[in-house]
Formats: sequence, C-alpha cells, structure tokens
Amino acid sequence: MRLLPRLLLLLLLVFPAAVLLRGGPGGSLADAQDLTEDEETVEDSIIEDEDDEAEVEEDEPTDLAEDKEEEDVSGEPEASPSADTTILFVKGEDFPANNIVKFLVGFTNKGTEDFIVESLDASFRYPQDYQFYIQNFTALPLSTVVPPQRQATFEYSFIPAEPMGGRPFGLVINLNYKDLNGNVFQDAVFNQTVTVIEREDGLDGETIFMYMFLAGLGLLVVVGLHQLLESRKRKRPIQKVEMGTSNQNDVDMSWIPQETLNQIRGVTPLETRLSHREPPFSATSRFLAVPSRAQANGPPTREFAR
Repeated sequence: MRLLPRLLLLLLLVFPAAVLLRGGPGGSLADAQDLTEDEETVEDSIIEDEDDEAEVEEDEPTDLAEDKEEEDVSGEPEASPSADTTILFVKGEDFPANNIVKFLVGFTNKGTEDFIVESLDASFRYPQDYQFYIQNFTALPLSTVVPPQRQATFEYSFIPAEPMGGRPFGLVINLNYKDLNGNVFQDAVFNQTVTVIEREDGLDGETIFMYMFLAGLGLLVVVGLHQLLESRKRKRPIQKVEMGTSNQNDVDMSWIPQETLNQIRGVTPLETRLSHREPPFSATSRFLAVPSRAQANGPPTREFAR
C-alpha cells in the first residue's frame, strides 16, 4: 500500500516527459523531412506528366501528316470538274437475279482539252462496308477520245448471280478516264444500295417441291375424310323398317274361314279332316289305311295289325 503513491507520482513525472520528447524538435524535424520528401515526389510526377504531354503534342502533328500522306497515296482518283456523267437503266432500276441488267452511261466533256475514256466497271458490294466486294463484274475497255464540248454514250450490261435474289447490295458503277496530261480520274456514276429481285418466270425446285407437298397434303385430307365417314357408317345402329303385311306371323288370320285358308295353302278337305281326327291307338287296335285320290279306283285296301 505504501508503494502505490510512489508509483502514481512516478507515472505523473514520466508521462509529461514522454509527451515532451515525442513532440520535441526531433519529432518535428522528422515530420518536416517526410513532408519535403512527399512534396518532391509530387513535383517529380507533375514534371513527368508535363513531359509526356509535350511528347504527345509533338507526336500528334507528325501522325496527322502521315495519315494525310497515306490518304494522298492510297486514295482513289476523283471525278474531273470539267466532265459530267449521267446514267440510264434501260429496263428501270429493277435487278432480277440471273437476268441481264443493261444501262447507258453518258459522258460530257465540258473542258477545253480532250478526255480519254478508258474503261467502265461495276460491282456489288456489302451494304455496311463498301470496301468488301460481293460480286465484281468484268470491266469494259473503251479507249474512246471525247473532244471538248462533245458527248459520248457507253452501254454496259451484267447479270446478277441467282443466289443473290431477294437481298440488298451496294451497286457501284465507275467510269475511268484521263486527260492528255496523264491525270487519272474516276467518276462513281452510280453508288447506291439496291435489292436484287428473285425471278418469277418458270418453275424452280422450291416451287415444284411446294406443289408436291400441297398435293400430298390434299390427298391425306381426302383419305382421312373417307376413313372418318366409313367409321361413322359402321357405328350407326340398324333402323327397323316397317314391312307392312309381308310378315305373316304378325297377321291375325282367325277371321278367315278355314276352307279359304285351305285353298290358299293347297290343302284338300280330306287332309283337313284327317288332321283334325284323332283316332285312339292301343296295342290290339286295328285301323284302316286311308286311300288317297290316286288309290281311290285301285285295288282294295288291306287290313294289318300293329
């Protein structure tokens, strides 16, 4: 118990000293050093970012210049402002599959120099990407010189493939020409999305198969109806038909005299009497045989005993 006050006094003395040592000049110096190191790292990162941005800004103009150079090198030739072109489809803008499509291209030289029309070509391309060719048709060589203020007309025809029927495609028709200086030009006379129409004339395999299927289906329906009618006829109960007086079992003939009935049945009066007669029979009795009409004039009857 005596040591407890001393320990408390020691703690009261040590605790403030520890706090002072922790927050003294050494601690503040360490904190200041940490802060300066952090500031240096931040400044270094900022300087590096600025250097990267400067490099990117310096690279961008060179990239743009390279892209422009590539476009100039790989770009397709354009149409000349001194020339004008028109197109006319002979049978309208219908493109039936596996059938000839014919069109006319008109070329007008509005300049002061001659133009040499070299070729005319056409192609079907993918509608979403015109760089992808679906069907490329043969180019028509022309090599025609068109003087200034003159016109020329060219005819071209192609046949769309049969599997392309019923689908949209991009149709591109190009007219290639050049001037006397060797400058090459290309005019896209037609550049639109068209739909290839399926042929309606004639019978193809799908139509024949459809007709055969419908005929078989109709035959099955007829056979099914026939079987249904036959089954209903079998299940029908036999109806009783009144036969009138044709059935003698149901006729009351008691009111007809017996002689008339005998005449109807062909029975003689003698047979009728014999049928109604009931002679007594015994072991010692004797009877006479009744002669028939055929034996009436014959020999006398004989008696016999049973």
